[in-house]
Formats: sequence, structure tokens, C-alpha cells
Amino acid sequence: MRYLTAGESHGPQLTTIIEGMPAGMPLVAEDINQELSRRQKGYGRGRRMQIEKDQVQITSGIRHGMTLGSPIALVVENNDWKHWTGIMGPEPLGDLTSDEVKRKISRPRPGHADLNGAIKYGHRDMRNVLERSSARETTVRVAAGAAAKQLLSLLGIRIVAHVVEIGGVKAEKLEFSSLSQLREVTEESPVRCYDPDAAAKMMAAIDDAKKNGDSIGGVVEVIAEGMPAGVGSYVHYDRKLDSKLAAAIVSINAFKGVEFGIGFEAARKPGSQVHDEIAWEEGRGYYRKTNRLGGFEGGMTTGMPIIVRGVMKPIPTLYKPLMSVDIDSKEPFAASIERSDSCAVPAAAVVAENVVAWELASALVEQFYSDRFETLKASIEEQRSSARES
Repeated sequence: MRYLTAGESHGPQLTTIIEGMPAGMPLVAEDINQELSRRQKGYGRGRRMQIEKDQVQITSGIRHGMTLGSPIALVVENNDWKHWTGIMGPEPLGDLTSDEVKRKISRPRPGHADLNGAIKYGHRDMRNVLERSSARETTVRVAAGAAAKQLLSLLGIRIVAHVVEIGGVKAEKLEFSSLSQLREVTEESPVRCYDPDAAAKMMAAIDDAKKNGDSIGGVVEVIAEGMPAGVGSYVHYDRKLDSKLAAAIVSINAFKGVEFGIGFEAARKPGSQVHDEIAWEEGRGYYRKTNRLGGFEGGMTTGMPIIVRGVMKPIPTLYKPLMSVDIDSKEPFAASIERSDSCAVPAAAVVAENVVAWELASALVEQFYSDRFETLKASIEEQRSSARES
């Protein structure tokens, strides 16, 4: 499977085209809209979320609620486009009006793609860069991930993301009985945190950051249960599934680190406290007594829950802006301010959940026959049965 996204933050719409989804799989707009709505929630979000009420339009690849096997096109319109038609429209403008001059950006913001993108493509107006590099693009990445999540759920694979740290405040109470319980609790939390005491402190930290014109980051965790063992590969570096998940996580805007299982803590422990002992039980097959490696060995799934965490830096758009240099005058200036969030970690957890879902679904489609959904499902069940009996 693969997908391509297109669109700018203040353009008319965002689009994604998905290729490789099996035919005969149930998929309706509500499956996608539910994920789009989750992405827009979260304590610390900015005013843009009050403007946009993201809803998907399915324009190809699905008929009567079932995938056809042909490319699926999904569109999400930008409601704010009506205020930006003269600034972001595709037609030549001729002489710039005073409003367009005001909207021109010659001062790159530290921490953004502005300056590097302008150097790469030769832009003198860095709005050409920031409109595409904006995290608004994750809207349709979530839409693609929602389709993947539907595929996973029909194959008996569940996936949940939650927030484990914001602004240095760490969740301590993380003992849950099931992913259903984790989902139920975190969906009701404004910061998607399972620990209510930590959640209250996280919200206070976000309030402090907003009051100070600052921003804060955090850590999100994605857990997936039900993946069959042996998905991925040890044969080539680019087919290792954990490496694909790592790439997916750090491809999310503002994510700067990733770990599996106990992650970087493994550097501070002896091997006896890092690796997972193997056991076998009739009817269950092979399993690990612990899951310190987060469901992976040798670039392949072990059948244990997949646990991956991503580190999100503070959003670099600050209401007490950092200093920068005007690319036209070369004079120092306070960096320009675009509408932004003081903390987007809770929303980013939803993005992480969906990009992980995409990689897991893509790996299954690549490894098993997948032109037809029912055949894919039967192949995976056969793999699970074989693993239990071997």
C-alpha cells in the first residue's frame, strides 16, 4: 500500500490518494471522520480547530460502502480558504495588494522548515514553504491511517495511542487491564492521559506555557495488539518493520525521537534485564515472558504487543517569538507569528496512532496475498494457526 498527500494549510483542500487497499473491505466516511474529529481535540489546541470541522469526501475507490481495489481518493476541505483566496489562489496576481504584501514572509521562524525550504526551492516568500510544511497536512495522513485502522480492526488487530509525558510531567499510573479500558479512559481525558493526577498537572503546565507565550512538548505511546508473529523481515534493512515504524513516527511534524519497548533505558541495563525469555504453551504457541523489546526481534513482530513511543518537541511558533534574520534586508527581527497551539501533544498522539496503523496494515498487505480482503484475512488466520502449532 502507498499514499500520496497534496494541499496547503490555507489552500482550498487537502487530498490523499491511497493505492493497494484490498477489494471487498467495508469502509465508509464515518470510519474516517471519527479519526479526523479525534485529531482536532486536545488541551492546548489553537484557534484553527474552532474554524475547521474536518469531514472527508470519498471521491473514488469505494462503492456502496465497500472498497473496489482501485485507488481511493479522500478530500478534506479547508473552511478557512474563503479568507485566503487572494493570497493562496493559483491564478497570477500581477501587482501585489497591501494585504498580500502583509502576508508575505521574509523572516524565517526558528525551528520551522521556512529557511531551509526557501534555500532548497529558491523561494523569496517563505509562505510557499510554511503552507505545505504545516502540520495541517497530517489531516489527510490521519484519513489514510483511518482506512488502515479499519483494515486492522477487521483482522483482529487493535491499536491505541495515549500521552505519557507533557512538559516534563510524566504519567505514573499506567496499569490498565485492556486496550479497551485504555481507550475509554484516555478518550475522556483532555490530554489523552490515563493517569488523572498527571493529566491535571499536564494541563496546568500547558496553561503556564500559554500564559508565558511559550510552548511545550511531550511523549506519546502507541500500542498495537493482535499482529501475527513474523511480519517484517531480517533479510534486508529496508524491510525491517520496526525501522518503518521509526521512520513513520519521526516523519510527523515536530517529532524528534522514537523508541520501542523499554527503548533508551536498554542502554543502562544488563542484557539479562533487556531481552525477553521465550516460552511455549499449548493452544497459545510461543510467547515472551516479558515485552521489553516492544514486540520486535530482528525487525519482525514477535506476536507480543507492539509498543512504540515518539518524542514531540515544543511547537516552534511562539507568541514571544525568537530572533531571526530577514532574508531580504539581512536585519535581525523577531520571528513572525502564525496562528498556533501552545501544546499539540494530545492531537499528535492521534496522528501517531494512525501512521503506525498505516505501516502495520501496509506490512500485512505486502507479506500476504491481498487483492481480496477475505483472502487476506484467511491467509493471516492460517499464519496465526501455523505459529501456534509449530
